[in-house]
Amino acid sequence: MKHWIAVASAKHVRIGRAHGFMQVCHGKGGPLRRISPGDRVAYYSPTETFGGKDRLQAFTAIGVVKPGVPYQADMGGGFHPFRRDVAWSDAAEVPIRPLLESLAFTRDNPNWGYKLRLGLFEISSEDMELIRHVASSSRPLLLV
Repeated sequence: MKHWIAVASAKHVRIGRAHGFMQVCHGKGGPLRRISPGDRVAYYSPTETFGGKDRLQAFTAIGVVKPGVPYQADMGGGFHPFRRDVAWSDAAEVPIRPLLESLAFTRDNPNWGYKLRLGLFEISSEDMELIRHVASSSRPLLLV
């Protein structure tokens, strides 16, 4: 089992949570092929809306990838993004700032946000467990 951080706006993450899927890197299939069923994924949302100035900087979802392979969905207008199905957990949106010194991928790194630009990257099981613990200890997410 591997552990991943995916990056998307909170609005897009909430749509995926409501419908049981994940999508990364503007719908590219390649990154999703690196993920396997049973892997755990946490979403980080830098903003509330895609391309917005409404900074959020929070983990907004956590779940386990379901069996199956990436598939394409028809979003209309010729847009066919790749997705994977995910069993999302009840969790809270958790700001990243209080965790910066505790997470291995951000600790002692003044440019911690740079890695998040990748859109999808692997993290340690310890980092995932910390995110999961903090998110599950707080109030449940409200799906919008």
